[in-house]
Amino acid sequence: MFEKRLLRPIVHWRLARFERRYRYDMSYARELFELSPRAFLQFSKLFGLAAFAQDLPPALLYAAKFAATRHEDCGPCSQLMLDMALQAGVPRPALQALLQRPVRIGNDCQCFALSEALGGAADGFPSMFGAILGTGAGGGFCVNGRLLAGYNGMAGEWGHLSLPASLLARHRLPLWDCPCGLQGCLERYVSGSGLEALYRHLGGAALDTAQIAQRAAAGEGGARLCLDIHLDLLAHGLAQLMLALDPHAFVLGGGLSKLAHLYTELPAAMARHLFKGVRVPPILPPHFGDAGGARGAALLALQSQHR
Repeated sequence: MFEKRLLRPIVHWRLARFERRYRYDMSYARELFELSPRAFLQFSKLFGLAAFAQDLPPALLYAAKFAATRHEDCGPCSQLMLDMALQAGVPRPALQALLQRPVRIGNDCQCFALSEALGGAADGFPSMFGAILGTGAGGGFCVNGRLLAGYNGMAGEWGHLSLPASLLARHRLPLWDCPCGLQGCLERYVSGSGLEALYRHLGGAALDTAQIAQRAAAGEGGARLCLDIHLDLLAHGLAQLMLALDPHAFVLGGGLSKLAHLYTELPAAMARHLFKGVRVPPILPPHFGDAGGARGAALLALQSQHR
């Protein structure tokens, strides 16, 4: 504790200076410091040597190489460093050559979808979309048990589709900024944090999603209205996915997947956002829960070896 308290102001100053110089978000490095100051110092030795030469991508490659080692007391730092390399645009072939092992890239939402497509809730369906409703809103699209990542590897980012002005006007909602740089993204309204923000906007207290659901069940009008608005916005988002992808099933993930009313009320709510004759596919709870992402990552690696 003393070590952290002593080093924290110095570390934050150095990272802020690095961010200004290279215009790169170092939040991962701050996270690593809070997890293990010793691991952070080991990481910074490699990162600092290359960064001193004003050559950021090699610095991230050094970090990725260090991530592949089994460094004592590193804990989760290897994943943090590898994430930094990937987010900085270090190409997969370069990582494979450096790490001397196959590299397959997929985010947590995509891996969740793959896990539920193979042996999970959507096993046996020709296609499925896994929609995460947690802190954010993301997902993945699978066809015949294989993940379709797309040209940029970002297929499934439905949380950054925009809500139409008609829906914002219907529910008298503001146009909220999104950390991605856009405005009015679905994620800001339909995710778990979005549901909490809706409740506060309607005059409610700062409660988590479970507490809001409990208040709605107890008959509180504001909480019930909040869930109704959220249902309508979520139904619109999933209906847009149907028009674009027409999956044979949806599997919900994240904290909001525990809300039972979504499975009973979403089909009719989605139908109101679709033209006549369109059938809403099954909307299913996850089979593997919180373990789905790790399981999907293992399946992604396995599939890369058996193409």
